[in-house]
Amino acid sequence: MTAIGSLAFDEFGRPFFILKEKQKRLTGVDALKAHITAAKSVASTISSSLGPKGLDKMMVSSDGDVTVTNDGATILKMMDVSNEIAKLMVQLSQSQDDEIGDGTTGVVVLAGALLDHAEQLIDKGIHPIRIADGFEMAARYALEHLEKISDSFPISKDNLEPLIQTAATTLGSKIVNRCLRQFAEIAVNAVLAVADLERKDVDFELIKVEGKQGGRLEDTVLVKGVIVDKDFSHPQMPKELKDVKLAILTCPFEPPKPKTKHKLDVTSVEDYRALRKYEQDTFEEMVQRVKDTGANLVICQWGFDDEANHLLLQKELPAVRWVGGPEIELIAIATNGRIVPRFEELTPEKLGSAGLVRELSFGTTRDKMLVIEECPNTRAVTIFIRGGNKMIVEEAKRSLHDALCVCRNLIKDNRIVYGGGAAEISCSIAVAEQADRISSLEQYAFRAFADALDSIPLALAENSGFAPIQTVTDLKARHVAEKNPWLGVDCLNKGTSDMKAQNVIETLASKKQQISLATQLVKMILKIDDVRTPQNDF
Repeated sequence: MTAIGSLAFDEFGRPFFILKEKQKRLTGVDALKAHITAAKSVASTISSSLGPKGLDKMMVSSDGDVTVTNDGATILKMMDVSNEIAKLMVQLSQSQDDEIGDGTTGVVVLAGALLDHAEQLIDKGIHPIRIADGFEMAARYALEHLEKISDSFPISKDNLEPLIQTAATTLGSKIVNRCLRQFAEIAVNAVLAVADLERKDVDFELIKVEGKQGGRLEDTVLVKGVIVDKDFSHPQMPKELKDVKLAILTCPFEPPKPKTKHKLDVTSVEDYRALRKYEQDTFEEMVQRVKDTGANLVICQWGFDDEANHLLLQKELPAVRWVGGPEIELIAIATNGRIVPRFEELTPEKLGSAGLVRELSFGTTRDKMLVIEECPNTRAVTIFIRGGNKMIVEEAKRSLHDALCVCRNLIKDNRIVYGGGAAEISCSIAVAEQADRISSLEQYAFRAFADALDSIPLALAENSGFAPIQTVTDLKARHVAEKNPWLGVDCLNKGTSDMKAQNVIETLASKKQQISLATQLVKMILKIDDVRTPQNDF
């Protein structure tokens, strides 16, 4: 083995190499093609996960944890990507997920297709800047066309069906699609419970998603209250409480302990007994003070020892210990209680109230959870997911997150387009027609953009087992002949290509964000013509 560098010796005479760091440099078209190849490889990996018949990916982390998902953002986040341009594709998907919550696979497939067609234009000798500018113009025109073909429906608590249909479209490609209607209704009811329709605002902080493996997906429920993954601190405490007054404590619920910096000498049995009696009397006084405020349940962020636990049982004061910070806050919101940081501050006015607190137990393992229901503030809700194993529960959580985001987006902006590739085909035809009216060089970029938009329906058709080119060609011909922008790929074999009849609905905000983000990323990549990467040559 040879190294480019020099040989040196340490203080013990042992030789070692000093390697000179070389820089690998790519410029011009070579750099562009390297970037495009990296981005296309990411897009081709994820395109098979698009649509209701899309395939799942199994991701195995470095420590052996297995995740099975077809959520684009999750797949890309867990991929071990080293190429810088591929990392940009991961960030693209993450941006779509953060802003919209849905369409994370489609945005990457579209960006990959745009770069693929850009490469063909570069081979024809068109300058990358002209291509980027043409793509931007075409994207602007496509967004205007989306506005024209969009539909809207009124959001009302009396008519949930349009929202449910939109949530069902999002969940159609997920692992929960056999409980499609149930999960769509849960997502819609959860969002409407915390939504302010006048301000068109949804507070996601009030929706908690809990999961417990075991049971079936059909056992998933929406609880108008809070579920805490804890049980009562003592097994002999009652399993169900009614008309509950809660003391919510973030201070230790136990006798004061001597500080470690002080030294306490217990030299005789009498001293020990006196100390023990002091601790017991102090704790009894604390328990009595809680009972005097009218509380009949204590929720404590910290723990307490077995002696204190036994005393609580004797005094008939049920308690829950080691409840986490986020749960404490949700309980306080739901029960209209105040979090008490110091024991001396506990007053009857700071107690929360709930109609029912009960303990759930599951299967033969007797795993236990607490449900706090019939709370005065019904805006705090919990979605409780069941599933056969941890992977199914986690994927169901990700699926529900997408559906919740779609419902939130519809409340903010109730305009929709129709899915199944219908919106992309309609935009593709419109952009291609506009290209014929342009006399400058950008017309080539317009046509390339129109062809790239076809990548979404092509992927949908391929993943559904159809002949992709034949299917999309037929649909484009029908779009032109029938002047119907709602015709898309019939992925579920329902016998009609009319996506409005099938109720395959996507939010306009999601579709516009996909086109905007993909175009921005492609424009940025097309402007990078020089890259240096450090390399150690051996």
